[in-house]
Amino acid sequence: MLGGGMPELPIISYIIPECLQRAVLKLLHYLFHTRNHTFILLHLILQGMVYSEYTWEIFDYCQELEFSLHYLLLPYLLLIVNLVFFILSCVSNPGTITKANELLFLQVYEFDEVMFSKNMKCSTCNLRKPARSKHCSVCNRCVHRFDHHCVWVNNCIGAWNARYFLLYLLTLTASAATMAVVSSVFLVQLVVVSDLYLETFVDDLGHFQVIDIVFLIQYLFLTFPRIVFMLGFVIMLSFLLGGYLCFTLYLAATNQTTNEWYRGDWAWCQHCPHVARPPSAEPQVHRNIHSHGLWSNLREIFLPATAHYERKKN
Repeated sequence: MLGGGMPELPIISYIIPECLQRAVLKLLHYLFHTRNHTFILLHLILQGMVYSEYTWEIFDYCQELEFSLHYLLLPYLLLIVNLVFFILSCVSNPGTITKANELLFLQVYEFDEVMFSKNMKCSTCNLRKPARSKHCSVCNRCVHRFDHHCVWVNNCIGAWNARYFLLYLLTLTASAATMAVVSSVFLVQLVVVSDLYLETFVDDLGHFQVIDIVFLIQYLFLTFPRIVFMLGFVIMLSFLLGGYLCFTLYLAATNQTTNEWYRGDWAWCQHCPHVARPPSAEPQVHRNIHSHGLWSNLREIFLPATAHYERKKN
């Protein structure tokens, strides 16, 4: 409390009107805590803009420079494959737990009694919770081998669609990297063909200077601003997607989910001597009991046993 008895308020409340704060919070809740198609539309718009620029600018110029047609068509092939796995990630069942398949899912994974305990019930779905499952508050359902809820596909990622999501991420990263390579090679080839790197210019003191890399980038940006901007965007996107792809491949190779990795990392933090915990609490060490070797772990991603069983039963 302040001296006059008025409750303390965050500094931001003095700067931003309360009605605007409520509107922003409501928007954020809609975007990230409810199922909606906003990020799917944003994804398709960004992908369409990049490919439009590639088609109208890079493709025509590269044909004039006699680039291989197979080389130029590779991004379109990756786009088709990517859209297939994008749609599958959006519409496929991630492994929703229901009364009908509850007993089946309870037999799939062993309970470690640290992160996942037996006889736990979901208070929302009123179902017993199989090991490695989690209730998604966005989709309002329990998901088998829950990984995370992805706003870009407006769906949960679980046991039955993890393979689609992994291949979607792989082809998206490959298409961004391929576009970055094609655009870079085009600009380098343009500089070489025009002998631009051999030219000189007069500086502010009237001296002749050999063109350096900074001058070349400035020249290319002024001559082909849209291509250079697109190149910067796809390079940045390639690094971001590449980093996330490596993380996802690591989880797949070690048979972990994002949810388990996060909770396991937090459990590890609880053993840090600087973290306060009740004196009576006994430390419980989380151990990954589901990893059975690289190929077995990957086979579990691409051939989930429960999905195969369901198809056979139907």
